[in-house]
Amino acid sequence: MPSAIESSTAMPKATVQTGVRVRNNSRLTPAQLEARAQQREEDDDLIREAQNGDRAAFDALVRRYDQAVLRLALHMLGNEQDAQDIHQEAFLKAYRHLGNFRFECSFYTWVYRIVTNLCLDQLRRRKSRREDPATIVDAQGDEMDLLSNVSDTRAMANPARELDRKQMGQRIAEALDKLTPRERTVFELKHYQGLKLRTIGEMLSTTEETAKNTLFRATRKLRASLAELREVKT
Repeated sequence: MPSAIESSTAMPKATVQTGVRVRNNSRLTPAQLEARAQQREEDDDLIREAQNGDRAAFDALVRRYDQAVLRLALHMLGNEQDAQDIHQEAFLKAYRHLGNFRFECSFYTWVYRIVTNLCLDQLRRRKSRREDPATIVDAQGDEMDLLSNVSDTRAMANPARELDRKQMGQRIAEALDKLTPRERTVFELKHYQGLKLRTIGEMLSTTEETAKNTLFRATRKLRASLAELREVKT
């Protein structure tokens, strides 16, 4: 592998902001649509240059999507080291197969598909070995609180409230672990990455309707699991 590519994909450990980000699914403004179209055009130009042997062009693509890839892997796997491994493997795989890119979708969708499939394989291996983590780990190796995006800044002043909030985060993580790898993937892509069901279907090589049904099953299972946990608590 060329050293320039290794320097892009085998970077010092990338870090992501802790906590879960839920994207706003509101309609894009005309300015945002124009910006997205311009970015895709720029991506396509970089891909063509990279396909012609320009290593710097691929480095630029890596820099554009580095954090998004790592964040997706971390959300799906819940473990910093596993996410780092997938992050590197995904870009190496993208580089090796870039010559097969046919511009039928955006680079964003294409690389997300690679990451998603790698994460699915990892989740399946975990299930077969019964090694799913009981908790989610953040970039510093500490427990990731799935409810951190709605945390009360006064929580630390109330230890009992903070403990209850963290326990709920653990329950959500455990509920996610009970989903099948595909159900968890669809749920993560929809609610944490803010992707459309049509895009999720494309990533998983299935239809939008199938992705919708999978999301419905995942949501129903999560609600049932959390309802059981609330009953146990009471």
